[in-house]
Parts: sequence; structure tokens; C-alpha cells
Amino acid sequence: MAVTFSFNWKNLFKKVPKTDLPDNGYELQGQNGDAIILIHGMTGTPHEMRFLANYLNRQGYTVFCPRLANHGAPLHILQMSKWQDFYQTVRQSYLQIRGKYKHVYTGGLSMGALLALLLADEFKDEIDGVSCLSPTLFYDGWNSPWYRHFLPLAYNTPLKYFFYFKEEPPYGIKNEAVRSRIHEFYSRADLHSMEQVHQYGYPFFPLTLLHQLQKLVKHLNGRLHEIATPIQLIQAKHDDMSSERNSQFIYNRVKSPRKELVFLHNSYHIITADQERNAVAMHMQRFFSGQPYKS
Repeated sequence: MAVTFSFNWKNLFKKVPKTDLPDNGYELQGQNGDAIILIHGMTGTPHEMRFLANYLNRQGYTVFCPRLANHGAPLHILQMSKWQDFYQTVRQSYLQIRGKYKHVYTGGLSMGALLALLLADEFKDEIDGVSCLSPTLFYDGWNSPWYRHFLPLAYNTPLKYFFYFKEEPPYGIKNEAVRSRIHEFYSRADLHSMEQVHQYGYPFFPLTLLHQLQKLVKHLNGRLHEIATPIQLIQAKHDDMSSERNSQFIYNRVKSPRKELVFLHNSYHIITADQERNAVAMHMQRFFSGQPYKS
């Protein structure tokens, strides 16, 4: 990631608006009486879950893909958000469908996987399974910048409001055709670019959100040992952003009687849209239907 510094002190005093369920999330009605909530990643978009949503919907599931709080808003608004705001979106999505389906499952990508685990922790006897896709507790993938170890030094200073990280290749994508489309947008984007954010997510990552992710991870770490919901973890062996250690960390700490680790060999971080997205969808459908994993 390239570092960008932008000083605009007025942003510190702008009020973060309250957001309800986002208006550009989507839902797909199914026929089997079961529902799945799919959660995108930080600075991402519900669009990155579209392939999985369509696949699972064809299997009969009703699928909900909310947009996390303040995603789609200008970057100066998103950067003032808290992890609790993002979790509230997920929580409200569940509460709106609570009691309406035989079974409710959830799955999330990257930070979305952590939010899915929190939902399972809060509603212990109501969420029937969680699929964690490229869960991100540590930014320790092969493309993580060397200076990530020094970022906590800025978390408790005003500097965190003025530093941004611009996404660089491979953008979590191994598929060259998809990567080239993302690169076309990201390479010419500036801090104020909102064009195609709804499709590709933000090209810049505020330091404040990395701080919020650290806080979310700390909170979740204190809860993992309480989670007994069936857990599936899917991660690429060559994940460029978060190594397989992330999935192993969760697997070793949850007390779920049913849990499984699935590793991919031809994808990077955004496994919902990369080379093996079909395999990811099939693994999720198998897991939610109660079938065992045969490696």
C-alpha cells in the first residue's frame, strides 16, 4: 500500500450521520425457508458478495447483503466510523428477519467474517452456522507493507485522521481480467473519487479504520472461546493481505463441536470474486446443508 497524507482539519468536526439499513444493499428471495446474511469487508461493497449471493439463491436460500454503515459515503465520513457502527448494520439486518426463517446462516469476507462471528456470539442459539471467508485478524499476507508494525504508534494521535493507504496491485485478486478492471479505476483515483466505489470499493483505506479493526479484533478475541456455533473457515494459501494463520487462530479458539478449515490454492484475498469463487460457493452450500468436508 502507498501512503497518502491529506490535511483537512475541518473533517475532524464534521458530524457522522446516522445510517439505517443501507439503500444499496440487496436481497434475493428463495424458496427453501432458510436465509443467509452475507457481509462484505471494510471499505468494500455488497457487490463483492454478488456471485455467492446468486449461487446460494439458486440453491433455494433467501440471501441478504447489507451495505455496512457509511460505506458509499464520502471518505471523510467513512473514516470517522466505529466498528460498532458496522456491527450495528449486521445486527439490524438479522433483527429484521428474526423468527421468519427455519434456519439463519451468515458469512463474511475479511472484516465481515469477524462481524459474522460477533453475530453468532450474541445470538448463540439462533444463528445456525457461520462461514468465515479470508478472516482478517492480522494484516500479515505476503503483500502487507513493512511499515504496518509501526502503525499503532499513530493510533492514539491526531495523525490517524490524515493518513490514508492507497490500494496497490494485486488488490486481493489473482484473476488478471478482474484485476485489470480494478486497476483501471484505482490507478486514476484520488481521495475524493466516488466513481465506481459502489462496484469496486474505496481505493483508499483511512488509518482510522485500521485502528477500528484493531479494536474489533481485541473485542472478538475475548469472545472466541464462547462461540459454539458451527464454523467454517475458507482462506487462500497465498492470501496477499492476511495469511492462513488468521483462520487457524480462530479454529483453535472457538469451542464449536463442528468446525472446518478449507484452504484454496489459486486465489488471493478476495476469494468471493477470484479464481475459485465457484468452489467457495459450493463449500458454503455444502456446509450450510450439513454435509461434511472431505479434503
